[in-house]
Amino acid sequence: MVEKIITANYLEIESGDIYPGEIVIEDGYFKEVIPIACDDEEILDLDYEGILIPGFIDSHIHIESSKLVPSYFAEAVLPRGTTSVIADSHEIANVLGMDGINFMVDNAKDVPFDFYFAAPSCVPATDFETTGAVINCEDIGELLGRDEFVALGEMMNFPGVLSGDKEVISKINIAHEKSKPVDGHAPLLSGADLDNYVSYGILTDHECSTLDEAVEKTLKGVKIMVREGSSAKDMAPLLNENARLNFWIELEKAGVYVGGSLDELLSKAPFDFLVSDDISSKDLLHGHLDKLLKQAISYGLAPNEAIKMVTYNPAKHYNLNSGEIAPDKIANFLLVDNFEDFNIKKVWVHGELVAEDGNSLIEVPDFDLINNFKLNPVDSKDFDVNIEMEYTNSLMDEYTTAEVMVATDGMLITDRISADLLIKNKTVLPDVNKDILKIAVLDRYGKSNITNGFIKGFGIKKGAIASSVAHDSHNVIVIGTNSEDMAKAVNLIVDKKGGLSVVSDDFEEVLELPVAGLMSDKDVNYVADKLKLLGKLTSDLGCELNSPFTTLSFMALLVIPNLKISDQGLFDLNEFSFVDLIPN
Repeated sequence: MVEKIITANYLEIESGDIYPGEIVIEDGYFKEVIPIACDDEEILDLDYEGILIPGFIDSHIHIESSKLVPSYFAEAVLPRGTTSVIADSHEIANVLGMDGINFMVDNAKDVPFDFYFAAPSCVPATDFETTGAVINCEDIGELLGRDEFVALGEMMNFPGVLSGDKEVISKINIAHEKSKPVDGHAPLLSGADLDNYVSYGILTDHECSTLDEAVEKTLKGVKIMVREGSSAKDMAPLLNENARLNFWIELEKAGVYVGGSLDELLSKAPFDFLVSDDISSKDLLHGHLDKLLKQAISYGLAPNEAIKMVTYNPAKHYNLNSGEIAPDKIANFLLVDNFEDFNIKKVWVHGELVAEDGNSLIEVPDFDLINNFKLNPVDSKDFDVNIEMEYTNSLMDEYTTAEVMVATDGMLITDRISADLLIKNKTVLPDVNKDILKIAVLDRYGKSNITNGFIKGFGIKKGAIASSVAHDSHNVIVIGTNSEDMAKAVNLIVDKKGGLSVVSDDFEEVLELPVAGLMSDKDVNYVADKLKLLGKLTSDLGCELNSPFTTLSFMALLVIPNLKISDQGLFDLNEFSFVDLIPN
């Protein structure tokens, strides 16, 4: 048995008290945690200056969205204090099915980091898009029988839950039979529909973007994941001081006894978890859960209350043997200088030092690539929106009314408007001056489907951007001012069998994503540098979005309101059906 002893100040997570203690670690576990008795003025000769706290757990994340494979993701976040994640690999599952999931699990084993997984519940997310694979009930049963799978992943198909879809309900029942929690995904669901959804034992949600939605779900027993990722940023509206005050007021109105003084209530965390959901490599260079903690504490949460949201709470909910510095728990922990600056000085996983002063100490071994990409080169004519006309009037401009998607910076939800667009030579043109651009999704699994549409909100004045990351089926999505540049952007991705691209008359640039068309085979610095370059070039095109490629990737996510696009058509979630681009 290998034993080591550390003397330092440590955080008792539930009380919030800080004690000097002797921490005994044996074979990767905390064997003993012994407080050191001393006078208040006594100066102790401790091993470390600062405070030991539990390693952070991101309880809802899609690793693929970082564009990193698990091993490189671990290398990136360990210096930030993250020692565990619960990863829902439904992105790669939509591309490669069980083979993709097994790639993630196997690659995760190559590094000292605790990767836990949620079995993808909705592959495909809907029947209204072409996908590369299907995860059925038998697959779910097999995955949830494995130790590393600790939950059924987010149940995005809430219409299927509400309608009692046999396959959907069977997956939920399998999770209950195996005593694994079921994660939720129910944006804007309310009233009787929410009651129905929750009745199936779906008791988490990461889609709350307003306090009213979070309060209603909390009152119905749902544990709220406060999300702050690269695109969706919900922390401010849910955790600022005014939100926390109104939360406790609403609970009192509902007859829930809250107790305590106002100051005590405002220091408490009203919700259960802090999660990133989807975060890019570019943002990971500036922080992960450590950044969210600093933000939460700056809002007035007590440090231990904020820390519990990324340690004790997820460990308890998902039955992980970690999340606190206590006997018999896995020795995942870190050293911070203080709770004001929150600088992370050292990080340990299973008792072994893995990061120090912002640098990872681990090595990432080589790995084999895996992919599923069957899209052939395209022509500019593929992106023309043609319209049947009995005759044309060469003396007057002619227009038609089209349905237009509207994207908003920092939000996954889109709006829907109608716009009058000019017709030239029987082709409907975008209106760049009004920020109405062309958008298209192309099937990349060999079916040759393509859907064209129009979108507002990206602000591009020239050129095009494209991506093989398009939630959840990850077909190729492209936005542009003209068909020629759209074809160039897509063909760059076709050549690399996956990636992100930006083109204009002045330049062409691509980030290669050879792992399932979703992830790079390189480290966070390479990917982040490429993303910064792509971001700058996209800004040069006129786009003012903070994370244009992240926002772009969600324009094909049919399970998020309102108007989205797949390779099979323009889809309105409110109507739960395809709609005509050019209404009759």
